[in-house]
Amino acid sequence: MIGIPLGLLYANAGEWLIHKYVLHGLGRRKESFWSFHWHEHHRHARQNDFYDPDYERPVFGWHAQGKEALGLVALTAAHLPLFPVAPFFTGTVCYSAWNYYRVHKRAHMDPEWGKAHLRWHYDHHMGPNQDANWCVSRPWFDELLGTRERFAGRPAKRRRGEAHATA
Repeated sequence: MIGIPLGLLYANAGEWLIHKYVLHGLGRRKESFWSFHWHEHHRHARQNDFYDPDYERPVFGWHAQGKEALGLVALTAAHLPLFPVAPFFTGTVCYSAWNYYRVHKRAHMDPEWGKAHLRWHYDHHMGPNQDANWCVSRPWFDELLGTRERFAGRPAKRRRGEAHATA
C-alpha cells in the first residue's frame, strides 16, 4: 500500500519536471514536437482568460490535446511493466495520468472551476510569470521546490502593477 503515496508523489514530481523541462524547455522551439504546449495552449489560455477552445475538439487528432493525451498514454504504458512487482504504485501512476488530463481539460473548459480548484495552474497561465507554478493536479512540488507563485485572487490593480513590474 506504500505504493499509493509514492505513486502520487512520483506523478506530481513528473508533472513538475515534464512541464518545466519538456513542455516549456523543449516546447519553446517551434520545430519541437512539444511546441504545441507553448505556442498553442499558452497562447489560447492567455487570449481567452484561461479558456482553451481547443479542448472542444475530439482527443483523437494531431493537435495540442491529441498530443497531450498521446504523451500521457505513452508515459502510462511505459510504467505498466512495473505492475507485477508494484501494483499499487503502477495503478496510482495510471490514475494520476488520467486525473491530470481530466482536471487540466476541465480547468480550461470551465475557467471559473479552474480558478477555484486549480489556483496554482490558473496562476501559471494568467500570472505575470508563466515560468512558475509547474504542477497541474496538485501544487506539492511547486511548494517543495519554491516555484509556487501566487497570483489568483489578488486585486486587479496590484496584478496590473506586478505584471508591469516584471515585464
